[in-house]
Amino acid sequence: MRKEVVFVINPGSTSTKIALFSRDGVEYQETVDHTGTKICEMVSILDQILLRREIIEKRLKEWLGENKKLVAVIGRGGLLRPIESGVYRVNEKMLDDLRNCRYGVHASNMGALLAEQISKDFGVPAFIADPVTVDEMLPEARISGVPEIKRRSRAHVLNTKACVREEAKRRGKKLEETRFIVAHMGGGITVAPFDGGKMVDCNDALLGMGPFSPERAGALPIAGVLDLAFSGRYTREELEKKFIKNSGLKAYLGTSNVKEVIDRIRKGDKEAELVFNAMIYQVAKEIGAMATVLKGKIDAIIITGGMARSEFVVKKIKERVGFIADVVVYPGENEMKALADNAFRALDEVEIVKEY
Repeated sequence: MRKEVVFVINPGSTSTKIALFSRDGVEYQETVDHTGTKICEMVSILDQILLRREIIEKRLKEWLGENKKLVAVIGRGGLLRPIESGVYRVNEKMLDDLRNCRYGVHASNMGALLAEQISKDFGVPAFIADPVTVDEMLPEARISGVPEIKRRSRAHVLNTKACVREEAKRRGKKLEETRFIVAHMGGGITVAPFDGGKMVDCNDALLGMGPFSPERAGALPIAGVLDLAFSGRYTREELEKKFIKNSGLKAYLGTSNVKEVIDRIRKGDKEAELVFNAMIYQVAKEIGAMATVLKGKIDAIIITGGMARSEFVVKKIKERVGFIADVVVYPGENEMKALADNAFRALDEVEIVKEY
């Protein structure tokens, strides 16, 4: 009997992460680097689909062999309209929104597009799960202070949700009975309170809220933003790129590599130490703010993402927020496993598959 497997696709701007998972765990996993290829020369994500598909489909066929049976394909969810958390079947409405970048341009938009094409070739269902635009925010969390501006839910939902489910399981508690604050710390940073498994608030991890990160600006003084916007030095697109990709550690220290920054601190670089401590300070302050959302009744603070691999980072966070609740660590982004788990949950009818 052939082993049932799901194929996982997670597209990035210069790479495509792919993996084959069975219910026992990962069978194969690879990051296909597109640096220096035609793919990185293409501006439109639609232009990249064919070349990416050819590369990853070839690898999939090699991995399947004769002893594995593909039962589903799941892609990273892209920028869609605000939706509920869960597993979604890839349908034409979703594909149309992603093709036209109706809610924003991002490499993750290719996840569902690639999954749909491969699913057709193999005759299996295509899914996405917990895209960045999942919105479970409390009504009061949406109010910004300016009627024309609404607070948006854009966060590292896939990994934070997976961590919450895992920690609830570890504690022997039903998900509906848990209350966690999760800080996902990577190129962008999400800090979110979870009440009964729902992400009831969050900073906008892409543009405009919360702590600055290795690459992103986070919340900024409004007067300074207005000065830059009307300085004549930037177009809207250039300023947006600056805030999303060229701010934070990268802007102050010339690098977004956290390991490199920590090495500089250990060698006595005072500027690196100040800026890095400021980032940690802002993350801790955001965790403290989110504790008020849960009225101080918190099972644990979960630290996850790439920076959670660093004991240096975790220690500094614990020093500031350990008084609030226990701090537990789930290192890495774990997105590939989270996607595979969601696909099997859908196939096994543990999760009801939703329509976009």
